[in-house]
Amino acid sequence: MSPRVVALGGGHGLAATLNSLRTLTSEITAVVTVADNGGSSGRLRQEFNQLPPGDLRMALAALCADDEWGRGWAQVLQHRFTSSGEMNGHAVGNLLLTALWDIDQNLVAGLDRVGELLKVVGRVLPMAIEPLDIAGTFRTKYGIQDVRGQVEVATTQGELQALHLIPEKPQATPEVLDAIADAEWITIGPGSWFSSVMPHILLSAQADAISKSAGKKILIFNLPENSNDGEFAGNSPEEHLQLVRNHLPNLHLDYAIADPTVITPTSTLENLVQSCGGELIVADIAQEVNPHHHDPEKLTSVFAHIFR
Repeated sequence: MSPRVVALGGGHGLAATLNSLRTLTSEITAVVTVADNGGSSGRLRQEFNQLPPGDLRMALAALCADDEWGRGWAQVLQHRFTSSGEMNGHAVGNLLLTALWDIDQNLVAGLDRVGELLKVVGRVLPMAIEPLDIAGTFRTKYGIQDVRGQVEVATTQGELQALHLIPEKPQATPEVLDAIADAEWITIGPGSWFSSVMPHILLSAQADAISKSAGKKILIFNLPENSNDGEFAGNSPEEHLQLVRNHLPNLHLDYAIADPTVITPTSTLENLVQSCGGELIVADIAQEVNPHHHDPEKLTSVFAHIFR
């Protein structure tokens, strides 16, 4: 029997979770952040005043049917043009989603149509029905700095002081709230913590739904970055979990998954997870070739252990 799972996140982190979950259940709802303002997504968002399609496209590709048709169309969806003109950098899937939304303005219906084309396992939904911005206040070596935008928040080096969405109270996607209420399991992360994971907690209606859901909650921590350019630098798993708790103090965790490379000799992570009601599972979840990215097959083993 397939457990009903809602996976919250964005970007490559969510894609890794979805690639893992799809081998264990067909009842998946991927809930994707819609705050991207860079690259092809950012250009299309600005030009058409629509949701940035990139993270949604990646989630659809991750859930494509595991046959020649599904894999073939996923490859088309992920294809990115290289040229000296305006098409440079655009992904086919971004353009397809933008076209469908431009035709009938129904965001969910457009995603469902692409899902049908790829014969996806489960469903992909945006966390909100309008494009969002993520804004943060950081203490940097230059002093207090206010930044706005997913790219800017994700790359600013400094100590986070505050984080919020713009608009402050966006409308959550009704289908997402229904899925969370009906979920048996809810996964949170991994991904760019400030710009892909935290928006799910900052959206008040969705955060309330997570808290009230009877579904068991699993938090997946990030792996260490390979440079100081990413937002993980200077932010431990303990700090990431504490940030979640600051904005969702009544969160009850059932499990948290961390790679041993992020556990230090003085780590208090297990105690912090236990204070949220959860069990910390320390397991090798990193790719062998690229240890800074999660390995879907290794995640599958951990999820299978949890779901049993």
